[in-house]
Amino acid sequence: MGLRQRVAGWLLNGIHNQTYTSAGRGRRSLGWSAPQSGPNNALTSNLGTLINRSRAAIRNDPWAASGLDKLVSNIVGTGIKPKSEAADDSVRRDLQQLFLDWTDESDADGQLDFYGQQSLAARAMLEAGECFIRLRPRRPEDGLSVPLQLQLLEAEFVPWDYNDDLKNGHAIRAGIELDKLGRRVAYWMHKAHPHDYTILDTANLRRIPAEEVLHLYEPLRPGQLRGQPVLSQVLLRMHHLDKFDDATLLRQEIANLFTGFITKPAPEQERVDPLTGRPIVYDLQGVPMVGMEPGTMQELSPGEEIVFNTPPGAASDYPDFIRQQLMAVSAGIGLPFELLSGDMKGVSDRALRVVLNEFRRRIQQLQHNQLVFQLCRPVWNRWLELAVLSGAINAPNYHNKPNDYRRVKWIPHGWAYIHPVQDMQAQALAVRNGFKSRSEVVSEQGYDSEQVDAEIAADNRRADAQALQYDSDARQSETTQPEQPSSESVKEEPADESNQ
Repeated sequence: MGLRQRVAGWLLNGIHNQTYTSAGRGRRSLGWSAPQSGPNNALTSNLGTLINRSRAAIRNDPWAASGLDKLVSNIVGTGIKPKSEAADDSVRRDLQQLFLDWTDESDADGQLDFYGQQSLAARAMLEAGECFIRLRPRRPEDGLSVPLQLQLLEAEFVPWDYNDDLKNGHAIRAGIELDKLGRRVAYWMHKAHPHDYTILDTANLRRIPAEEVLHLYEPLRPGQLRGQPVLSQVLLRMHHLDKFDDATLLRQEIANLFTGFITKPAPEQERVDPLTGRPIVYDLQGVPMVGMEPGTMQELSPGEEIVFNTPPGAASDYPDFIRQQLMAVSAGIGLPFELLSGDMKGVSDRALRVVLNEFRRRIQQLQHNQLVFQLCRPVWNRWLELAVLSGAINAPNYHNKPNDYRRVKWIPHGWAYIHPVQDMQAQALAVRNGFKSRSEVVSEQGYDSEQVDAEIAADNRRADAQALQYDSDARQSETTQPEQPSSESVKEEPADESNQ
């Protein structure tokens, strides 16, 4: 075989033997542990520890608590509210009013309205990875506008370590019963929180049909059955960062306790303070402690010297180090560093707009995929069904065409304008050029366009009745507006020479 053939063979073998460097087994990757695991075993085997550490961090770490609060306030705000899209105007208005009345009665615990429950459910989802919501039908004699209430349950109510194979072919995985096709048919729940006052075992579990339970969580892998706390990737980092910051603070506190030190050439026989004539106080090691007051002049014995304490300050790179760690924490929980820390140093309004736009895309993803699809939509459908069955709403032909009444648009809270004048001008141009509707602009601000129109009409009627005219009244044409003096009609007054 010639040299050319041998070189070609070497090159060909090299091509076939190429692998990803990240999959190599050389010296650089000897300590890299990457075990094989499915979407559920990887999570449920350590889920209890993750949840406990997540809750401990939120209770004690100000950065964790602040990050969670900001995420909840941005996801839910004042609530994600429905706007019925029923074709009949009167039915649509009745649905809106009935749902508004029911929001004050939705909480089975009687502590929150429906939008407060949205905030609590989102908080539970972020803190523990998930939240379970039981749909609790009520009796007519309970006096509710619609006989339905919601009960929020924490992740521990469904044991993630409960797995079993049933005789009917169903399988229980992580406390969730699946049929032969892999569909959820039931949840196995504790009667009470297993870590609150009582300890319950699997013998006390109850089977709750899946149509009575909503599971709010964000699946990160196909087939994932349970949720993952939002702090999972940064818990260890935050734990060590908190200890480091606390140790730095404690070091500074201890160092500043000592004003100075008295050095002596030999052991002193005098046991009385020469300044006060009182016995010298000694510490546990027998070292005398000399107190100081403002204006004190201390007379020293021959050979004694005072060395004042100069405690070391924090390292010069300490702020940069903390900033870098908090940036990693922010990236791990999906919150901009500027919002987590409040540090706007070196951030221009253009850069801030880019950061907020990316953050809002993530928030909108959670709003639609989790809050709306997993919570709001099924709640509306069950609420509507019970409203029709109880006679609280008149919905003709509902049983034949339920989708005509189920269509609803969920409107999240509005985002504040970054540049109010420019942003509102851009919205007006978009509506005028047909790029979006006025209703969409109103919805983006978290309002119902029909309600806004009704309020504007009421304002106009009241203004007409009292012969009032405002510049904000769009019905007024430019010719009826009060004339503004032109620049030519304004005579310049002579300058006051006394001030020159």
